Amino acid sequence: MPQPALSRTLMTGALRAAFDDDRDADTFALRLDRYGPELLASLQAAYGEQAEPLLAQLLEVMLHAYHTRPADLKRLDEARLLTPDWLQQPETVGYVAYTDRFAGTLKGVQSHLPYLEDLGVTYLHLMPLLKPRPGENDGGYAVQDYRAVRDDLGSMDDLSALAADLRARGMSLVLDLVLNHVAQEHEWAAKARAGDPTYRAYFHVFPDRTEPDAYERTLPEVFPDFAPGNFTWDDAAQGWVWTTFNTYQWDLNWANPDVLREFVDIILHLANRGVEVFRLDAIAFLWKRLGTDCQNQPEVHHLTRALRACARIVAPAVAFKAEAIVAPADLIHYLGTGDHHGKVSDMAYHNSLMVQLWSSLASRDTRLFTQALSAFPPKPTNTTWGVYVRCHDDIGWAISDADTNAVGLSGPGHRHFLSDFYSGEHPGTFARGLVFQFNPQTGDRRISGTLASLAGLEAALDTGQPQAVDHAVRRILLLHAVILAFGGVPLLYMGDELALLNDHAFADTPEHAADNRWVHRPRMDWTRAQDAARDAGTPHGRVNAGLRHLIHARRALPHLHASIESRPLPSPDPCVLLLRRDHPQGTFLSVYNFSEHTIQFPAHVLRDVLGEHAVDHVAGSAFTFGAHPVILDPYRALWLTAAGNGPLG
Repeated sequence: MPQPALSRTLMTGALRAAFDDDRDADTFALRLDRYGPELLASLQAAYGEQAEPLLAQLLEVMLHAYHTRPADLKRLDEARLLTPDWLQQPETVGYVAYTDRFAGTLKGVQSHLPYLEDLGVTYLHLMPLLKPRPGENDGGYAVQDYRAVRDDLGSMDDLSALAADLRARGMSLVLDLVLNHVAQEHEWAAKARAGDPTYRAYFHVFPDRTEPDAYERTLPEVFPDFAPGNFTWDDAAQGWVWTTFNTYQWDLNWANPDVLREFVDIILHLANRGVEVFRLDAIAFLWKRLGTDCQNQPEVHHLTRALRACARIVAPAVAFKAEAIVAPADLIHYLGTGDHHGKVSDMAYHNSLMVQLWSSLASRDTRLFTQALSAFPPKPTNTTWGVYVRCHDDIGWAISDADTNAVGLSGPGHRHFLSDFYSGEHPGTFARGLVFQFNPQTGDRRISGTLASLAGLEAALDTGQPQAVDHAVRRILLLHAVILAFGGVPLLYMGDELALLNDHAFADTPEHAADNRWVHRPRMDWTRAQDAARDAGTPHGRVNAGLRHLIHARRALPHLHASIESRPLPSPDPCVLLLRRDHPQGTFLSVYNFSEHTIQFPAHVLRDVLGEHAVDHVAGSAFTFGAHPVILDPYRALWLTAAGNGPLG
């Protein structure tokens, strides 16, 4: 028999009477009927018999948030329901920045919105700005208060004002939501340390080493250099506390339904302040299970679907982005498979794409790139990738042995080569980077450095060789051309549009000295931004002008809608990457030369996909694929459609 609608079961006459008018009550009831079954199913999967009382508690939280949601955000909710693919549009371009390093304060960011608007940005991710613990705080990821802004950046009212200004310009505010842990100074942790049993149950606290040692047998170390192990003794709590990342970051016990209820309340509070996208930080680590690495457990996806359902009921304008830096077979679950298909996160980072960009750039060989992309399972069509060249974090060489073996390489050997190349140790390298978190047991070495310095611009400017500078600029633009045409939300990291170099003075700040990731977190150079806009002949001006041109070209190409997947094609030249997108308006073929060599590429390969005549939407030039090869200049990018198909056809 069909089940009664959840709204009729849960929304008693008293609850309905609490709404200002019948339309609001009907809207809430309709959303509850749509997403409530998903919510209840996920709660039952994670919490069993505790699910129904938890649902009643969540209903109270959701009703309060719905009543207090501002009218302009409710209007945005309705608009997003009419355009559910808003994150998939080719017009969507992201920008990622630290508030203080970009403009000092939230008000400073607001004053620079015209710069971002002119660049073509529609999605602004401000790195962790919720109030962190004092002193060392893992770059803001040790949150002390989710309902307050870092004191030096402004206030929650400043955040709301910025969000409103962004909305008026067609731009979305994106914030980090740290789910796995809180700072040891957080109110919950403080109460747990004081002996409150309710809040002690929010964390994993053990009286002795018996259970921690059992877990440690299968747990990796995230920061082996400065935070070895996964548990920390706390005198006040008189116990061993689970601390995956740093000793001052206490892992939350998501097996406790009270933790989920707290985060539903936090998400909806911030959504009502104008946050439109939540980056779900360290989401892979939420659920702990003995005998595993405590990552990617099935309950994680039930929890995420539950959080998403609550957000859809109250604030359907909100989207989730999963920060899950995991293997492709695990990553796809964060976008949803099986019963969860398309119902978990709206977006996930395509970390493998970023890694393969740098791998191909160093090796001048795209065969591993093609192999890695071929191994990716298809994503749900209503989801999208977050694609990027660089971010605030280090680069870890997440390259599988299966992929390297398939193309005749050694996995450990190739990863060793990449670490040598990008740390500047390999003979003939153009890169200048730093080794981050060397693990002598595994040989793992991650890399820090800005895009421009890793791509060779820093070394080229030091030598003053014009060709080296030219090649570095071309590399930077090539990498951006790939992410802008791959399909997804291209995320530009602050300063990359100006080719900012490594900040070697990072160690002068005591709290940054031990963490060389700050080398690629320079302060925004507004003088360079002005100079780049005035003079497109400098290396920084060339990068800026070239990137703006690529963004403009992207916006005019419906073929880049993210519901379509990019599929790699076999390439007769190992230096050249071919990516195909089959859109209803025609096939889109991108061609990328990952080498400093001029390549004569067989025309028939392109003709077989596009026909005899094609248009390149990067240069605006026409091609006829005949008997002669297509000449690909060093680091050349082509965005091709058949002639007559697309804005230039």
